[in-house]
Amino acid sequence: MFPGRFFTSLCVLLHVSIALSQLPGAQDPLTPDTWPPGPGQLLVPQQPNPELTSILNQIDPARIEAIITKLVSFGTRSTLSNQTDPVRGIGAARDWIASQMQEFASASNGRMTVDVPNYLQTATGSLTSDTIISNVVATLKGSQEPNRIYVVSGHYDSRNTNNSDGINDAPGADDDGSGTAISMELARIMATHDSKTTIMFACVAGEEQGLFGSNFMAEQLKAAGADVQGMLDNDIVGASKGSTGPAGDTNSIVDPFSIRMFVQGVPTDVETLTQIQSRVSIGAENDSPARQLGRFAAEVGTNSVTNMTVQTVWRPDRFLRGGDHESFLKQGFPAVRFTEPNEDFAHQHQDVRVVDGVQFGDLVEFCDFEFNARVGKVNGAVLWSLAQAPGTPQNVAMDTSVLTNNSTLTWDAVLNAASYEIVWRASDVAQWTHVIPVGNVTKTTVLLSKDNAQFGVRAVGSDGFKSPAGFPFAG
Repeated sequence: MFPGRFFTSLCVLLHVSIALSQLPGAQDPLTPDTWPPGPGQLLVPQQPNPELTSILNQIDPARIEAIITKLVSFGTRSTLSNQTDPVRGIGAARDWIASQMQEFASASNGRMTVDVPNYLQTATGSLTSDTIISNVVATLKGSQEPNRIYVVSGHYDSRNTNNSDGINDAPGADDDGSGTAISMELARIMATHDSKTTIMFACVAGEEQGLFGSNFMAEQLKAAGADVQGMLDNDIVGASKGSTGPAGDTNSIVDPFSIRMFVQGVPTDVETLTQIQSRVSIGAENDSPARQLGRFAAEVGTNSVTNMTVQTVWRPDRFLRGGDHESFLKQGFPAVRFTEPNEDFAHQHQDVRVVDGVQFGDLVEFCDFEFNARVGKVNGAVLWSLAQAPGTPQNVAMDTSVLTNNSTLTWDAVLNAASYEIVWRASDVAQWTHVIPVGNVTKTTVLLSKDNAQFGVRAVGSDGFKSPAGFPFAG
């Protein structure tokens, strides 16, 4: 009830803001040089350095196509399909993915290992029988901070119209061969690089029947005390052409240079009602850890090397697009989901058939491999930038003990940080707009009122990589 009432109020405020912006003489609220005035300079997005540029330029559309085509060749990858047949079913797909990951790991000089963790999931809902759920995970161990982890994931299971059908074809080219291909292609390329922190390249199962594989993975990481500071879920990222209506609609729309990113707001799964009320009381509904990860991803994923624009979709929990990122959010790990900008529902969760001249089914012919590769570049830019930067500052606090028009922030020192920056923005703007370098300190005072802006602290490494911002929830 409480988050829902807040969402309704937020919609009213947004309508008021839009109406005010249309008055004569009104300023554009998204322009960074409008009110409030304050210190620092306009934030310039991080750009890929030479190593990252090289990584991104190695992402190969032909390899993306080959991976998706091979996955489709297994006929069906339904979680309920055969697990022992060597050529058809989810078991054959699992074994092929694992063999490919092992091949990538062989070029890593021991840095990358491959595991196929599994468990027995009891029958529930559309999972009509007890079923072994197997993930395939390639782990590139960090050389400096191995316990700090970033995850990129796609689900390799597929479905057709009947989610309990483990027999008939379910090609799953876009949903989610496209996301699986990104995990595999990034594992291939990054295996030969030395990452400061650990990166996990996951291909999970059981997504269609209930996020089983990702839940298993996230729960295992939580139980192990892993410091997962970011998870990127790629689900339906392989087509630049979509429809404008329901399944079978023949009106199409094409957008080959944008990717949607769904980002959670108030983390209702892990915060108590008291914590949510505290968040709302300081105007932090738009500053959850997932939102900070989303801001970071939009900043570093949109550039001339990726040739893509990350279109951020801010969503409260009850309207959040479902997917494997939810499993990580439920464990308190920041996570986002990437999905193509315009979907065609004739090519998702459909039996392969032709109706009134319209081809249904999730077939390879509807994928755009150049687009899929560019989405891979967005993921690569975000993932590598996260993994080479210092961690997100923790225990960031705003001093509220005295009445002042200045703002004093404190935070814990971050391992391997060479310096820190204060970022700030007007409260009605989505992205950080201004930055103030403050040096290698853990306390600073900004000549701008905490009542007039939102603040964050980010850590900067000696090589210039910058972390997502930590937000001052404590005071």
